[in-house]
Amino acid sequence: MASEKATKRNPWAWVPSLYFAEGIPYIVVMTLSVIMYKRLGVSNTEIALYTSWLYLPWVIKPLWSPLVDLTRTKRFWTVIMQLFIGAGLAGIALTIPADDYIRYTMAFFWLLAFSSATHDIAADGFYMIALPEHEQALYVGIRSTFYRVASITGQGLLVILAGTLESSTGLPPAEFSFRAVKGDQANVRFLDDSVQFRSVAAGDLQILVSDAKTSISLVQTPKETTDSLIGAVKEYNLSNGFYGTQAVPAPAAAAEEEEGWYQTYISKPYSEYIVTPLEDFLRTNFGDEAKQTARVLKAGNVGIVYIRLSEAPGRETVVNISKSGGDNNFTMLEGARIVFTDSNWNIPAAVAVQTDPKLNFESAATFQAVSGNIPLAWSITFYIIAGLFLLFFIWHKFILPYPVTDKAAVSGGNIFKEFFRTFALFFKKEKIGLILGFLLLFRFAEAQLVKLASPFLLDTKEVGGLGLTTAEVGFVYGTVGILFLTLGGILGGIAASKKGLKYWLMIMVVSINVPDLLYVYMAYAQPENFLIINICVAIEQFGYGFGFTAYMLFLIYVSEGEHKTAHYAIGTGFMALGMMIPGMFSGWLQELIGYQNFFVWVMIATIPGFIIAKYLPVSPTFGMKKE
Repeated sequence: MASEKATKRNPWAWVPSLYFAEGIPYIVVMTLSVIMYKRLGVSNTEIALYTSWLYLPWVIKPLWSPLVDLTRTKRFWTVIMQLFIGAGLAGIALTIPADDYIRYTMAFFWLLAFSSATHDIAADGFYMIALPEHEQALYVGIRSTFYRVASITGQGLLVILAGTLESSTGLPPAEFSFRAVKGDQANVRFLDDSVQFRSVAAGDLQILVSDAKTSISLVQTPKETTDSLIGAVKEYNLSNGFYGTQAVPAPAAAAEEEEGWYQTYISKPYSEYIVTPLEDFLRTNFGDEAKQTARVLKAGNVGIVYIRLSEAPGRETVVNISKSGGDNNFTMLEGARIVFTDSNWNIPAAVAVQTDPKLNFESAATFQAVSGNIPLAWSITFYIIAGLFLLFFIWHKFILPYPVTDKAAVSGGNIFKEFFRTFALFFKKEKIGLILGFLLLFRFAEAQLVKLASPFLLDTKEVGGLGLTTAEVGFVYGTVGILFLTLGGILGGIAASKKGLKYWLMIMVVSINVPDLLYVYMAYAQPENFLIINICVAIEQFGYGFGFTAYMLFLIYVSEGEHKTAHYAIGTGFMALGMMIPGMFSGWLQELIGYQNFFVWVMIATIPGFIIAKYLPVSPTFGMKKE
């Protein structure tokens, strides 16, 4: 019959688009929202306060995952949540120009966050029932790849789109550059009467820059000197109203608060009798005193340019300044957002840029000052994303298959009973202790390493790091690392689909853990050769991508049976916990014992994963294509 619904379709028709659609709203909520509020002039304090809470739906999503499993179909929840996500995005776009935009946009961000978390539950559940075991294994790398593509799109292309719209809806952009040169630093002009601007015809409102090109010496200066200069620049801009109406963090109150019950009976005794003795023991027996006491006393030099308008703007005009090209070793420390009004348009606003203290070769970077209609630009951007999700809704409405097993588990009055039974069944699984141990400890070492990998590459050799520049670290992890991580994930999925999870499990445990030895090597050898560092990171990231396949497949395996969608969501909750807790103490531990001993400890921390994997209950045929 023509009206018969397809129970199976080519996974390439829907797996990539489904997981791209899963990744976009998460990045919009967690990353794009921060950038948008920053461009709209919200203070860092408010941004951190409001947006940090938006992560909550992903943390607690296991709590309502049984509802997705028990009511309606996973296909229904997946498709309808894409419509809700689109509605949330459209709501954000609609309310950005409003006077009380923070309140309204945050309400829609909450809708977006809960819809996205629910979509994650449904999409992951649909993936498990729409594909046979061997195809779940085969496409696990593909789904991870397109989730990462969504992440890159959200953090890269969508930001570029918003920036392009900003620059095309206002005053002509003004460009200026900084160049790092060898030789002594000339005196930095700050509040200097010699600062001049070019003449502009009356009636031609433009952004004026004092210097098209500014040189900064590669010779390092005392950190106290640069900190003092930046503080003076910030105070100058603040006193002249260039911060506009955005809140400026107030200094901490000097008055001491009366100690409460928690501080008196728990916090202080815990610190005095447990934390302090433990720190002393670790520092005495494992700390590298020379490297622990070393401090970076020098900083990169600073260059300053001045910006003003050619005439009174007639309304509040916001000028945003960002790096448009060149070397990433130039960082803007002050003046990224300047607000001009009829009362301060003719006062020069200061923009301060600093070089990376580890930069030792001549280089340059270009910056661009733009003054567009920022609310309009971001509204258009969110309307475009909303339109994209309307297309996702239509596409998946027709292209997603209708698996025979995709049915509501219960109906009516049984829902309340089955809701709690779903959780009980998960914790009654055979060898649940080993299962939870694996979910929590498989990445115990990696969870600590990933938090300190970038700081290790950035820190100077005096404190045990490799002394790479910001740009070099961006290339190592942003290009080489992602490439090999993705490649490892794809090959891991293909391998598991050939011989099953049981065959590859210990090999993948070795793959995710043993390459961590390369960080031990780098910590002790501190290689100068950039190629060697890239090779080490590439091998470690490839191993992580290949080995993580075992974790994702085991999550699917554990979820098999009744209520697999809810059980998969519960498993992902333990996965997040297994990453969060080790990451919380990793920095504290590294500061006590230094990078060398820390990475040795990371290798010791791989042992629980090996032991638990050895006894893990896995079917020999899971993930393997059945003849």
